[in-house]
Amino acid sequence: MIAAPFPVLTFHALDDQSLVTSFSPGVFQHGIARLHENGYRALSLLEAVDCLRRGEPLPNRSFTITFDDGYHSVYCEALPVLQQYGMSATVFLTVGETRRVTATSRLPSLSGRSMLSWGEIREMQRWGIVFGAHTLTHPDLTCLPIDRIEAEVYASKAMIEDILSTPAVCFAYPYGRYDDRSRSIVQQYFACACSDKLGLVTTGSDLYALERVDAYYLRTDRLFAVMRTKLFPWYIQARAFFRGLRRTV
Repeated sequence: MIAAPFPVLTFHALDDQSLVTSFSPGVFQHGIARLHENGYRALSLLEAVDCLRRGEPLPNRSFTITFDDGYHSVYCEALPVLQQYGMSATVFLTVGETRRVTATSRLPSLSGRSMLSWGEIREMQRWGIVFGAHTLTHPDLTCLPIDRIEAEVYASKAMIEDILSTPAVCFAYPYGRYDDRSRSIVQQYFACACSDKLGLVTTGSDLYALERVDAYYLRTDRLFAVMRTKLFPWYIQARAFFRGLRRTV
């Protein structure tokens, strides 16, 4: 039987800005160090999904690290920490619509932040970081006509595979939002997809709408430390309940 529940952590940028998509580099480094010291192992998202598909048990004290969008801070802040502790991560790239790229070409800016260059992405790939698709232009797919959904989903996958010469099999919905149309298209091209559902992955999870734990809920050393306790599932469940209440107001 699959060991569950399983946390898939979601980060965006590692910086000290006062934005919900920011996460302190210091808290990240300290949190990952403490997990490593306590015997935790970071699996790639595909490794975890493959275990779910085969009905095989996930390793004890395992989790997955994901980064959305492709901010430069993933390279300069996260990669050294992951290298130090021998951990992998899955990075979902918003690649843009320009196909003529060089090693110094950067992904189109989001939120005014500097993004990864393709040279940095290739270097991270050599260190075992896995890259998935996050569309071309980061639109809310639920607001697009079906032909535009298809273009955003497929073309982003094709660009990553062409540049990195490796399959891109994981997808993250922009803003975590999806509907039946977008889910169906994503299922044609990818092995799994991440949503904005706040929760832990279980045997009953939809592989094309996987739950994740937004790093916002782990934003201090004390909150990050909860992940190493038996209270963690209850903490996430409570957070999900109150987030759901706020969205219905």
